[in-house]
Formats: sequence, structure tokens, C-alpha cells
Amino acid sequence: MKSYEMDLCSGSLWKKVLVYSVPLMFSNILQVLFNMSDVAVVGKFAGPIALGAVGSTSILITLFTGMLIGLASGVNALTALYIGSKNNKDLHETVHTSVILCFSMGALIMIFGVAFAHTILAAMHTKSELINEAVLYLRIYLLGMPALGLYNFGSAVLSAAGDTKRPLYYLLFSGVINVLLNLFFVIVCKWDVAGVAAASIISQYLSAFLILAVLLKSNEGFALRIRSIKLYPEKMGRIFKIGIPAAFQNGLFAIANLFVQTSVNSFDHVMVEGNSAAANADPLVYDMMAAFYTACSSFIAQNLGARKKERIQKSYIVCLTYSFFIGLIIGVGIYLFRYPFLNLFTNEPAVVEAGINRLSIMALSYSVSAFMDCSIAASRGLGKSVLPTVIVIMGSCVFRIVWICTVFAYFKTIQSLYLLYVFSWTITAIAEIIFFITVYKKTLNSN
Repeated sequence: MKSYEMDLCSGSLWKKVLVYSVPLMFSNILQVLFNMSDVAVVGKFAGPIALGAVGSTSILITLFTGMLIGLASGVNALTALYIGSKNNKDLHETVHTSVILCFSMGALIMIFGVAFAHTILAAMHTKSELINEAVLYLRIYLLGMPALGLYNFGSAVLSAAGDTKRPLYYLLFSGVINVLLNLFFVIVCKWDVAGVAAASIISQYLSAFLILAVLLKSNEGFALRIRSIKLYPEKMGRIFKIGIPAAFQNGLFAIANLFVQTSVNSFDHVMVEGNSAAANADPLVYDMMAAFYTACSSFIAQNLGARKKERIQKSYIVCLTYSFFIGLIIGVGIYLFRYPFLNLFTNEPAVVEAGINRLSIMALSYSVSAFMDCSIAASRGLGKSVLPTVIVIMGSCVFRIVWICTVFAYFKTIQSLYLLYVFSWTITAIAEIIFFITVYKKTLNSN
């Protein structure tokens, strides 16, 4: 029988990190396409109002999904640690605690989001002509949060074992279903934003079902057994120690970006729609880079468990190098093909030109975020998550709000707003690198 798992504690790191990360990159891209296909279909077949409505929810969706991804990062790091140390008892307890936690967080997000969708969007100053359809889209989309929580749980467990291929296969299948349903619901059924939201949640439940089926059928130490599902308090505490700060960080990033979206909303609807179209580049680039952050955390955690400390620093350097160049190449590539890219989401020339304002600044900025995010992932692989989160809160979240209240308030141009990203990433990266080096040295000196 074919084995999908990979030993992360031996062999060439340059080769293994790449082999591990490439399927994960494509998996992340397919998750992005769930939402991107929504935007593309409504922009092409339902008009600019529907495009603006869906785009107005993108930061909230990033907020909620980011919280689930953050919790799953705790699952990934702890699972990889126990796989590396070959501790099957702790591995079993971690997996069966994690499935409850990830599903429960998805359910709580769904309930909260559905209840307060209109209130939050109104507080963001969403345009009156967009808000009703934006609320409808968001409420339907959030019904898929429990499934997304379960998918992220399963993906975290499999990737901790070095298996990034099967999550890719399942997302490829469900992604194709998502696109086909988008076209059917919007073009044939005329459901507009409701149709693309419904297509997304169907795809999410399908991918969750497929990945859970693998864990239920597995004979490995990370296998999932229905009768064994229960909360183990000690494991819950360890998952929360890494995952909750990560979820909190992702949430705060999105909250800080709510201030950015609110500032964008102060411009006319053409600029809002152009920003919505151009912002589709963000998750595309970030999530390709994020594959190497997951690799960084998994490789470091497994090697920490196996007590191969000499591979920890090299894992960090390899993952940082890959993520930096991916961000640079993809960012510049999207800018070079800016017109075809933006035309995927809108037919309006004015909206395209508005979107170019964003892409012209972000193209060279994305790669800078690698220094921040890879350092955070490395610290989490060593079991440290609280202080990196505090650093992010101060360096990126608080800094962005201060920037909006000072620099943007003074210049009041869209360019001055977009520049806050690269400045916040730079100052945060410096602090995160210093923290990782400090923790790494302590690890080397420990028994």
C-alpha cells in the first residue's frame, strides 16, 4: 500500500521542504479559489454591485478562517512533536482532542457570524447599495465554518506526518465542484451572491468529509476513531497554548485590516470595487508563501521531538528562503499581468485602474512578510506562541491603526494607505527574528 507520510528528520532539507510544500501550496491556492471563484463569477455575471458586496466580506472571511487556521497550527505543531518523538499515546490523545476543538470553534464562529453579520458590516461603513447582498453572502458562507474547522484539523494532522498530497487531491476535487456549482447557481439559477456562497459551503463539507474518511480508515498512530473522541485536558491545554495565540493573532490581523477596509470605504464605490478585485492577489500570494510556514513549523517540531537540534536552524533558513522568493516572484508576476488578472473579476475599465493602485505597491511588498511569518512559524515549532503573538499585535496590528490615524489621515491618498503593509511587516519581522534566535539558543543549551 502506498505511503503518503514523509520522514522530516532525515535527508536533504532543501529537497524535502520543497516536496512537502509544493502540494501544500496548491492546496492553499485551491482554498483561495473557493472565494476567488465567487468573486470572479459574480463580477462577470452578476455585475459590479454583487462584486462589491462579496468583496466587502473578504476581510471578515479572512478573520474567521484565520482563526480556524491558527488553532490548526497548534494541532500541527503538537502532532508533529509526538510523531518525531514516537510517542503514540500522546499522539492519540492530541488527535482526538483536536477534532472536538476545531469543530467547536467552527460552530461558534458560524453562530456568531450569522447573528452579527449586519451589525459588523454596518460598523465597517459598507456602502448602502452593497450591504444587503453582503449580509446575505456572509451568512450563507459562514454555514460552512464547522466543515472548514474539520478540514483544517485533518490537514494539520496529515501535514504533521509529512502527508501534504492527499489534502491537495481532495481540495482539487471539491474545488472543481465549487466552480461548477458557482456557474450553475449564478448563470442558470440566477441566485447571484447566494449561489456562490452555497457553492462554497457545499465544497467545504465535501472536502471535510474526504479528509476525515482518510483519518478514520488509517492504521497509523494519528488515526481517528469515533469511540475514542474525547477531551484530554492536558492535551487541550497544550493545543490552546500554541493554537489560541495563533488564532488570536490571525483574528487581530483581520481586525486591524477592518480599519484598512473602513478607510478604503471612505473612497467612492469604484475604488472600493477596484480594491476588492486587486485584493484577490493577497490570499493567492500569502497562501503560497504559507505552505513554507507550515513546513517550517512541522519540520522544526518533528526534529525537536527527535532531538535533532542541528536541523532546526537549517529548516528555518530553508523555509525562509523559499517563502521569500515565492512572494517576490508571484507578486511581481501578478503585477506584470495586472490587466488580465483584474479582468478576471471585473469588466469595468475604471475599476481595473483603481485595482492597479493596489497591485503597484503590493507587488514588491509581499516578500517582506516572509521574514515575519516564517520566524513566527519557527517559534511555534519550538512550542513558543504567546510572545510572538504579542509582538505581532504591537508591530503589525497596533502599528497599522496608528498609521491610519496619522499618515493616512494626513495624506488621505489610497497609496498612503497601502504602504502601511510593508512598513508594519518590516518592524515586526525584526522583533520576531530576534525572538526566534533567542529561543533557538536556549533550546540548543537545554538537555
